[in-house]
Amino acid sequence: MTARLAPRPDLELVAGYHSARVDAAVRLNVNESPYPPPAGFREALADELASVELNRYPDRAARRLRSAIGELHGVEMEQVLATKGSNEALQALCLAYGGRGRVAAVFEPTYALHSHIARITGTGVAVGERSTDFSLDATEVRRVLEEARPALTLLCSPNNPTGAADSPETVADVVAQAPGLVVVDEAYAQFSPWSALPLVSRNAGVVVTRTYSKTWSLAAARLGYLVAAPEVVADIEQVLLPYHLDALTQAAGLVALRFADEMEERVKLLVAERERLVASLSAMPLTVWPSDANFILFRPLDEHGDPEEAGRALWRALVERSVLVRDCSSWPRLAGCLRVTVGTPAENDAFLDALAEVVS
Repeated sequence: MTARLAPRPDLELVAGYHSARVDAAVRLNVNESPYPPPAGFREALADELASVELNRYPDRAARRLRSAIGELHGVEMEQVLATKGSNEALQALCLAYGGRGRVAAVFEPTYALHSHIARITGTGVAVGERSTDFSLDATEVRRVLEEARPALTLLCSPNNPTGAADSPETVADVVAQAPGLVVVDEAYAQFSPWSALPLVSRNAGVVVTRTYSKTWSLAAARLGYLVAAPEVVADIEQVLLPYHLDALTQAAGLVALRFADEMEERVKLLVAERERLVASLSAMPLTVWPSDANFILFRPLDEHGDPEEAGRALWRALVERSVLVRDCSSWPRLAGCLRVTVGTPAENDAFLDALAEVVS
């Protein structure tokens, strides 16, 4: 019998990225849109799919979709690359510009897949620390950039899982100092007061990634994209697999853009619900962080016990009441923290009722 082949040695200590699979009536743990696509979307999508030749390979360049996204953001098609979720865009960036002997810089706590994707592509990771309020610290940023000389500096704005967006001045300062590409992950940009997209046209060293999974109600389709200088897009195309984006996903992305007005109305509703949640959480014995995204980070007050266990206990108590949030209590730098996605008003009420019952 042939012995099992071991994976690459450098993957042995790399943990996967998972969220808990728990049955619950209210699921507020993975930052999806709580709403299905708008009325008329399915019919419009069916019409679009009727013209798809399923026996033929899709348009490898996804020209129609890229042109439509470019029109949305006021950029040329050549500045847009559509991918299977924004995570594929991040992976492609690491494949094109990272690898052996190169480094990606991250500032923790932040989106766990930034460092995870870098490591599985053989890219070194330089870790900087955020301030106690989870904002970027200018001195720490300068230290990491000067010492590591990263090929990729990965920012998440609004930052997941902490919620706040970096200021335009902060991001511009990072761009001015970074020796390589600055990648701004804007998975939650529609909920934020500003976007780094205008920086792309002024600086070829800036890349912005986006997703259809949040405001566009298409998490199931796995569609994302990046906006960058044309030469950066061309470089990244070299590392993508042929026909990586299927025709059905391309069609869904095109149709979704026809409903931009409806999506913007949903953003307004979710922002209003977010502020209601923040106000309600702040009135409870919790530490609550401000958010520019569609989620909120919070932690139970437990001055004398184990904060990690307090957070875990709160998570379990909510699950017992059929409410599922994200348990971040054991994550580095986030001891005791939980993260709740902003849901529908009814879902948010159920969450607040369950939480009030537990913490009281």
